[in-house]
Amino acid sequence: MNSEFADRIKKLSPYLFAELERLMKEKETQGLDVISLSVGDPDLPPPSFVLSSLRIEAANPKNHNYSSSRGESRFRQAVADWYLKRFNVDLDPETEVIALLGSKEGIANIARAFVNPSDKVLVPDPGYPVYGNGSTILNGGVPITMPLLEENDFKPDIETIDPSGVKMMFLNYPNNPTGATVDKSFLKRIVEFAQENSIIVCYDNPYSEITFDNYDAPSILEIPGGKNVAVEFNSCSKTFNMTGDRIAFATGNEKLISGLAKVKAQVDSGPSVYIQKVAVRALESYNDKDQPDFLKKNLQIYASRRDLLVEQLRKLGFACTKPKATFYLWIKCNSSSMEFTKRLLDKGVAVTPGIGFGEHGKNFVRFSLTQPIEKIAEACRRMNTLFI
Repeated sequence: MNSEFADRIKKLSPYLFAELERLMKEKETQGLDVISLSVGDPDLPPPSFVLSSLRIEAANPKNHNYSSSRGESRFRQAVADWYLKRFNVDLDPETEVIALLGSKEGIANIARAFVNPSDKVLVPDPGYPVYGNGSTILNGGVPITMPLLEENDFKPDIETIDPSGVKMMFLNYPNNPTGATVDKSFLKRIVEFAQENSIIVCYDNPYSEITFDNYDAPSILEIPGGKNVAVEFNSCSKTFNMTGDRIAFATGNEKLISGLAKVKAQVDSGPSVYIQKVAVRALESYNDKDQPDFLKKNLQIYASRRDLLVEQLRKLGFACTKPKATFYLWIKCNSSSMEFTKRLLDKGVAVTPGIGFGEHGKNFVRFSLTQPIEKIAEACRRMNTLFI
């Protein structure tokens, strides 16, 4: 048997997060209680109406047959209705919406539909590793780094980008891992850049609803011309605390959605019918643009955690601003992010080393707010013993 990995697998960068998981398990085996501020997985439960709907829909035998690779028509209509209420964007549910098995799946598959071997793909650095690995390299593309630098508020400098040979670009705001945000004027420049250079824009927007301090995260589809160049990914994972249910959606340009649908028709049969019906109920909890009550309460919880962690990190001497979105803090550690992470882990606090998100994250670490405030307070006490 010739079990040698394919060349595209060999091109993947080492998965640093697996090493972090190994180190955490090692510490726990040694008897150390580890508080994890590393994982972007909400600890808050789904809203009660989602759980009630899940019990009902999962108990219906008719909901356990195949769905279509594009998703149930009722789900796609609910997504279109949500976009109209939330962003005032009019979508055709038949041609401009597709169901996904989590947005990660859609992000990985979109390049398969449009990127040919040696096509260049612009990927943010630091950024979600799937953009460069799962989507670009595994589909034969060449990832081209767009540095997200602190002095540019963690936004790419469009003026310095060479668009020659570029087929696709990935953007993600509100941003993981930096927590950075953008306004419509920035997205307008992106749309104009893409139109001028015939570039597909893949806009990853799963944190659009995790916002604070009156910040309103936009959709790129709100921008004039946005539908001409962009596909946008969003999800029920962060908004409704449904990460494990793997239900998401892509919207936007009809041709881009069609290409994604062609790929998905060959590799999956769509999300479970029952979870799509539950997601319909979730999306319908929005009566208008405003956040529903359950989400407002969750955001208050995240904000209180954020405020505590920012206050304590500042006391330890770290420059730290309050992010207006996501449940992450991106902190400059002025040293190797992996070494910094190991030092914290020795005290029983796990964070995510920024180098795992790219070379430009090598002196940063990401803190997650997905732990109860009591756990965050204890993590801060443990850090005090290291830095004071």
